[in-house]
Amino acid sequence: MNAYRQFPPPGPGPGAYGSPFHPYGRPPENNLVWGIVATVVFCMPIGIVSLVKASRVNNLWAQGRFDDAHRAARSAKTWAIWSAVIWVVGLIALVVAYFAFWAAVVATTH
Repeated sequence: MNAYRQFPPPGPGPGAYGSPFHPYGRPPENNLVWGIVATVVFCMPIGIVSLVKASRVNNLWAQGRFDDAHRAARSAKTWAIWSAVIWVVGLIALVVAYFAFWAAVVATTH
C-alpha cells in the first residue's frame, strides 16, 4: 500500500470567497466601470471619488467587512450618478447661455 495517499487538491469549500455558499452571498458589484465612465466622460472630480469608492469594494469584502463593502458599492454608484447629473445640468446651462448670448447679439444689432 502507498504510504502517501493521493488526495484531490483543495477547492473552494462552503463559505469560500465568491462561492454561492458564502453566508453573505456573492460580493457586490463594485461599479468600477461606472466610475471610469464618470471620470472620463462626465465630471472628473466627482468621478474620481466614485473610482476610489469602487476600488475599495473587493478589498473590504476580502477582509470580511461585508456591510462596508455593500456601502462602498452603493456609494460608488451614487457618486457616478451625481457626476452624470452635474454634467447634464452643466450642459443644459451651457446651451441656455449660448442661446441667450446670441439672442442678445441679435437684439442689439437690429
